[in-house]
Amino acid sequence: MAAADAEFMREALALAAATGDSGEVPVGAVVVKDGEVIGRGANRPIGSKDPTAHAEIVALREAAAALGNYRLTGCELFVTLEPCAMCVGAMLHARLARVVFGAADPKTGACGGAVGLAFEARLNHQTAFEGGVLAGESASLLKRFFAERR
Repeated sequence: MAAADAEFMREALALAAATGDSGEVPVGAVVVKDGEVIGRGANRPIGSKDPTAHAEIVALREAAAALGNYRLTGCELFVTLEPCAMCVGAMLHARLARVVFGAADPKTGACGGAVGLAFEARLNHQTAFEGGVLAGESASLLKRFFAERR
């Protein structure tokens, strides 16, 4: 794991932790271009009453606004939880260079957890996906959140 990967994942973890305090599932994401964070997001579908307001989508929207373009070529996205199919689709359409995630999600993850959409060769764009960066910290945050609600 590159030091920069851990640094950006820690920023995503901080966003996730802050979100968990509001009752949203604690997932955080950052979009990076040339070593600079240009988009930040945390889960907010409950508060915004928007089923698409996953951390990744929020971060992609902010990054696209910062660049003035929906294509985020040359950008990387760091997210604390393996992305779902909706988010992987958005990442592929955004033309991200790379996606790095923390904890695996065997129930809804689309990077091999539940399905392998991220690696579907028939799609018109390919993005590199890498999991497991600070996975223990990411998983621990989620486990604490759900344990407190049960």
